Amino acid sequence: MNSRKLLSETRRTFPAIKVHYQQPSRILIVDVTSPSWTNTCSILSEALENTLSLACSLTGPCRVPLLSIYVVQNQQECLLPFTQVRENFARIQACILELRSLPREGCFPQRGNGVVQAVQDGLLQFKQYSRHTAAGGSTNSSAEITILTSQSSKEMVKQLEKKLKDVDLVSLRRIQVIEVLKRDFLEPEDVEQCMPAEEHSSNDTAILGMDIDVQTIEDNVISLEMLFKTWLHDYGTEREHLHLLLPSGGFNHATAPKTTLMCLKCDLQERLLDPALLSGTVDGTMRAADFNSPCQMAAWPATVLHKLQVVKALKSEGVCESVLYGLPFIIRPTSCWQLDWDELEINQHSFHALCHSLLKRKWMLLARREPQNTTPNWNITVHSYYVIVPSDSATLLVKAVAIRELLLPSTFPALLAEHPERVHGPIESALNSLEVEVSYNPLHLKSNLYKYLKNLLYKPLHRQQAQPRDQRPERHQPKQHQSRAKATVAPLLMAPSPVQVFRPAAMRRDSCERSLLPKEYDEFLQ
Repeated sequence: MNSRKLLSETRRTFPAIKVHYQQPSRILIVDVTSPSWTNTCSILSEALENTLSLACSLTGPCRVPLLSIYVVQNQQECLLPFTQVRENFARIQACILELRSLPREGCFPQRGNGVVQAVQDGLLQFKQYSRHTAAGGSTNSSAEITILTSQSSKEMVKQLEKKLKDVDLVSLRRIQVIEVLKRDFLEPEDVEQCMPAEEHSSNDTAILGMDIDVQTIEDNVISLEMLFKTWLHDYGTEREHLHLLLPSGGFNHATAPKTTLMCLKCDLQERLLDPALLSGTVDGTMRAADFNSPCQMAAWPATVLHKLQVVKALKSEGVCESVLYGLPFIIRPTSCWQLDWDELEINQHSFHALCHSLLKRKWMLLARREPQNTTPNWNITVHSYYVIVPSDSATLLVKAVAIRELLLPSTFPALLAEHPERVHGPIESALNSLEVEVSYNPLHLKSNLYKYLKNLLYKPLHRQQAQPRDQRPERHQPKQHQSRAKATVAPLLMAPSPVQVFRPAAMRRDSCERSLLPKEYDEFLQ
């Protein structure tokens, strides 16, 4: 705790600067000397390709700006130099194909320093790439390294701590050491931890203030896919995303002054991807409603500080799901590094106490979003309202709730007390034939979305290279293709988001001494 506090205080001694939104670049290092590479190869390739098909298809700010992939055999080898992920899926797919074609188990001896050398080479390439792009006016200030191995993660961390203590790690935000194990080799307490989830169990060590995150996951497609999907989250920690304002002194409106507010500083996290972002405009621009609509709050990207003022408490059983709309967001206590450690700790304890009290009382909260600025229409302020739902974990769920102006009249006829046997019997028989599950698990359902996105991303490049210029389709045809794409993804927009069930609890290249600059990357890959 003390070391983290000192680190926070040290950072706060520097003058505050305007921070532009920026996701970290990614360096993936795959250790193919592991004994189980035969089993891991295909599932790793599938999981990586699935996730990157999403990253390339999402509109708005790029969530994975740059990617580099290394493999460690008898020596480290860079399969993919730093490449912009968006609009380069064909190149990434060729790299994954190269990864699939690597020799399998027993072909490479295990050597302890191959991974460390790949880390050093990746950092060197990132620094050179950053210097080159900074000269052109763009910036990319940080990188994260993910190491996939079946070797002992503890031994791997020892090697990294020993070899990297004299290396400049200013541009490195974090190293993840992911130990991929078969289910048979997991300890009983690790099996539950390695099930697919948003959070993996981990242990942190530090090198010069930079965290090494050690995780253990099971070698299956879903687990690895969920690991790579963490790249799609917002990793900005320069500021908090949300201020949750509660009356100071308790929920009793008669005793607490309305002007006195208690502020909980929180971060917003997406629970799921917005399907509408997969069928956005061709130029990749975000829908204006995501940022400017007074009736919907956006968690991605976190460029605006939202303020939600709690106005009432609601009984949990008194909220009808038909009046909830929009995508759900997860609320967590903030991890903003600009706050002092003591403030972070008090804020976290207060957040946990709120979650516990809401569960105990079986309450939800009704909150009003404070507008960032007034609309140009006679300076009229439009308020939107949200329901905040507790869970059995240290998180809250927030969803937009209908207001008077949006509500349409509906009639709900009462159920008949008795039904004719000729219709009641067949209905009961049909229901009895259904398989019953205790809870809904979205991981059990597939929609072929990955296949569709891969086909959509790959075909335009393939057609452009294969067809002569005079044989290409007319300009009006891509518009038809775009409308078909929207029609294919459109059913996803109708998927419900129930609140009550929320329970969160190519080319091959040997590594060389110097690194390639971005202009040389394209020359090399052509």
